[in-house]
Amino acid sequence: MKTLWTTSIVLSAGFMLAACGNSEVEAPEEETTEAPVEEATEEPKILVDGLGNEVEIPNNPENILGSYLEDYLVALNVTPVAQWSVSNGESIQDYLQEDLSGVPLIPHDLPYESVLEYEPDLMIVRDAIEQDMYEQYAQIAPTYVLKSSPTEWRETLTEVGEVLGMEGEAASVLETYDTKAQEKAEELSAVADGESAAAVWMVNNSLFVVHPERSSGAVMYGDLGLEIPEVVSNLSSDADWAAISLEELAQMNVDHLFFVNSDGPEAELFEDRLWQNIPAVEQDQVYQFGPETSWLYYGPIASDQVLDNVVDSITK
Repeated sequence: MKTLWTTSIVLSAGFMLAACGNSEVEAPEEETTEAPVEEATEEPKILVDGLGNEVEIPNNPENILGSYLEDYLVALNVTPVAQWSVSNGESIQDYLQEDLSGVPLIPHDLPYESVLEYEPDLMIVRDAIEQDMYEQYAQIAPTYVLKSSPTEWRETLTEVGEVLGMEGEAASVLETYDTKAQEKAEELSAVADGESAAAVWMVNNSLFVVHPERSSGAVMYGDLGLEIPEVVSNLSSDADWAAISLEELAQMNVDHLFFVNSDGPEAELFEDRLWQNIPAVEQDQVYQFGPETSWLYYGPIASDQVLDNVVDSITK
């Protein structure tokens, strides 16, 4: 009996130890399946354009068509799918060709077939168009008509930047330009403080003077602080370039004359006595530029080049 009792105790102790040992073993981990993380997709933004249309702007468009807005696109490091031209390329924006070399041409009036050929995924239109034309373009690609005035290049740049989601880049271009304009104005003031200037364009033996608040006029007077001759300030025309007679030009008491010559060096004007008697001509302060330069255009690049043209001509 003693043996049986002893054996019973030993077995009971063994069972207890085994039970205790099992209680310390960690339970196997349950397998878990993590739900896949979905990548956030940016929703296309919707903007109301200059015609009042709600336009869904695609994310990261690659084939952008902005005829006559190439200055702004290039300033934002965007290469358009085609560039503005007149008469099968007889007239293009020559001053931009360093950046637009190889970019195909599209007629300035943007025929439907030509737009379709280039398959844009976003179209930005500078000037107001008829609704039926808009609807034709919108069938090809989202089409945004600008609200800003073509004569206000700063506002145009800001709006183009908003459409492309490049607001920061547009603001940076403006800041860089304004800083340079201030520096150039100070440089010019040191040698020509209080002096006047005018820009005259000759084409087909006709003369036109730039509006004080438009195109290169805004650069000369607004950014660089040159004085406006009385003849220019009295012009009633609201055109970018207003017609002016040689007689009126001869009466202009102007210190510096910037002359955009589309007729070539042999133009009859230069032999006319009235021309030769203009004070700026007599004092050899006429600075000639060809039509391929940026004097006739709008935009940050055009304005930047005019800054250099004016200051370099007068100071050097």
